[in-house]
Amino acid sequence: MTDKKPARVLVAELARQFEGVLDSVLPAGKLALVDFPGHSNVGDSAIWLGEMAYLRKRGRLPVYYSAINDFDDEECRQAIGDGPILIHGGGNMGTLWPKHEAFRLHLLQKHRGRPLIQMPESIHYADPAAAAEMAAAIRAHGQFTLLVRDQRSLAFAKEHFDCTIRLCPDAALMLGSQQRAPARVPVFALLRTDHERAAGDAAALPDGVVADDWLEEDPRQKRYLRLSLKLARLISRDPMAMRATRQRRVAEWRLKRGLAMLSTGEVVVTDRLHAHILSVLLDIPHVLLDNSYGKVAGFADQWTGSYEGLVRATHQAEAFAKAFDVYRARGAPRIVNG
Repeated sequence: MTDKKPARVLVAELARQFEGVLDSVLPAGKLALVDFPGHSNVGDSAIWLGEMAYLRKRGRLPVYYSAINDFDDEECRQAIGDGPILIHGGGNMGTLWPKHEAFRLHLLQKHRGRPLIQMPESIHYADPAAAAEMAAAIRAHGQFTLLVRDQRSLAFAKEHFDCTIRLCPDAALMLGSQQRAPARVPVFALLRTDHERAAGDAAALPDGVVADDWLEEDPRQKRYLRLSLKLARLISRDPMAMRATRQRRVAEWRLKRGLAMLSTGEVVVTDRLHAHILSVLLDIPHVLLDNSYGKVAGFADQWTGSYEGLVRATHQAEAFAKAFDVYRARGAPRIVNG
């Protein structure tokens, strides 16, 4: 059995592993970081901020930033010359998230002769033809580096893709240990409400459990953030610097919201990969469920299964029961109201 590790030890180890992999594959030159996550999923913002933390530490901050909808091939070329393009990582390589897959194919087709580095990904193709299309694009490009987060993705990539492939932890671990707020309920369940939710797994919430997902954002807070960013544009003369600032502030706002949600519970139950990773960063004991295609369990098996606060479950009813076992084992701590 793997020895259990405190959060701070495990996070530091995994951050060093991430740095070692990126150091070995990142070529010289000015670089671009593309596919900024302009959506409400907190996990993707955590990944992006972790990617930026690594690049800042290495003195390699991008000179070109973009989401999918504001990417411009020629502007990118002019900004980075022969330098590499880094594609924001996550769990969108395959058929589950077609917009991101189409953008990846576009980059492979339009930027041959330039290093493309796919930051750590989980892979899931439900359609063999789509996997074959990606394989052909990677082969034709010739300078694609693919980083993957779990053994299943690694095996799939080695079987189908002709490129440099490396196993690498998730970039969000580069954020390091985080400070949690006092808990307000015994158990907080952050459970998927999208199409990656495990089919047929729904249980009634016991007393003492509050459940939510982090896809819904407060419209008033979002309006305030947009207003502050509009005001900042009035004093900036560099459009790319303003874009970088906007992306950073939006990602930080989303991360802060996610950390606050997870801190609500003395114990967390989740089937979201980054609710798991952020719970480790916050050192919150939690019960982990898998998602629809094994991404969450695969990552935990590879990297975080030794966290001393981690408990595994196969369905929600079992997860809630185990969460209360953990809560009672901690002496049923006093909950802060308000």
